[in-house]
Amino acid sequence: MVKKNRNIIVEELVRTPVEMQKVELVERKGVGHPDSIADGIAEAISRALSREYIRRYGIILHHNTDQVEVVGGRAYPRFGGGEVIKPIYILLSGRAVEFVDREMFPVHEVAIKAAKDYLKKTVKHLDVNNYVVIDSRIGQGSVDLVGVFNKVKENPIPLSNDTSFGVGYAPLSETEKIVLETERLLNSEEFKKKWPAVGEDIKVMGLRKGEEIDLTIAAAIVDSEVQNPQEYMEVKEGIYNAIKELTSKYTNRDVNIYVNTADDPDKDIYYITVTGTSAEAGDDGSVGRGNRVNGLITPNRHMSMEAAGGKNPVSHVGKIYNILANLIARDIAEEIEGVQEVYVRILSQIGKPIDEPLVASIQAIPKPGYKVEQFERQAYEIADEWLANITKIQKMILEDEINVF
Repeated sequence: MVKKNRNIIVEELVRTPVEMQKVELVERKGVGHPDSIADGIAEAISRALSREYIRRYGIILHHNTDQVEVVGGRAYPRFGGGEVIKPIYILLSGRAVEFVDREMFPVHEVAIKAAKDYLKKTVKHLDVNNYVVIDSRIGQGSVDLVGVFNKVKENPIPLSNDTSFGVGYAPLSETEKIVLETERLLNSEEFKKKWPAVGEDIKVMGLRKGEEIDLTIAAAIVDSEVQNPQEYMEVKEGIYNAIKELTSKYTNRDVNIYVNTADDPDKDIYYITVTGTSAEAGDDGSVGRGNRVNGLITPNRHMSMEAAGGKNPVSHVGKIYNILANLIARDIAEEIEGVQEVYVRILSQIGKPIDEPLVASIQAIPKPGYKVEQFERQAYEIADEWLANITKIQKMILEDEINVF
């Protein structure tokens, strides 16, 4: 049965589809970029706290750990292996319940361990114990479990803890797919086995002008894995060839690939790092300053400025609605034949059930020969079904089925 108070509105969007626009810009900051490191740590801490809260108390208690700052260190890279002389400083901030029925919960210990584990897994050449200082200043909170359980019993659907909106769209354009998959390829385990010198700090910028795509890739090369400029250039060629092969799977357009364009061999300038991330040498990072929930930065599209990483997965719509909007848009684009592009915007109102947004706006560009009226009901039902099962998103997050950057 369709619930009538979900405030879902389906309408036609009158605009030029992205693939038909003359200019398209797309960016992705790889997992080793300082901004992505901040996002990743914030999210890793939230998930670790959530799991530990569930293990101890059977419920996720309130927290938001979306305030992480990465302050770059100082390093002297050189072919064959350089050194880090000033460690990267990482400040963990936000809020989390630390006192439960007057007993202390180890917020800082859980947070610092999650941050270290994430860094060790993500930035392979970074010696976390020696090159990173992690400072937890996560604020305290207290809770009475009886009161929490009573509140959950009264409201099985969480109440929104913010007035905020989430945005999603589908399908991805050719340029968006290429930018996203380029970074994923270069940071894949398979690629790293063949080219271990390629660090995790990879930034991909895509520009499409008409039928031509320019890809500019900045890839941090690990100095201990290349002994001289010749080996460095071989790694660059390996990156180029891998991307060339990848792009042919996604487009018939001409693709120009540029790798580490700031290199100047005549001046002995190469993009080499000790650790594989520019955070070692003064580059800073903050949560929410990088990729959106779908992994991209897309000025040609509707976007939310919300920082999703680290927000609690129970009631914070700044996280949940951005994920939800993308899932709804994906299903509409995949399941409805007549949809060329679809944009979803979902707005909450603080204190209201998260399955009943103030509005869920679905704007669709129909394919030639179709009208929105032909699939309006189907789009409505897809959105309604997701909203009716919105708590599934929490489960998907904790089972690591969803990325938020």
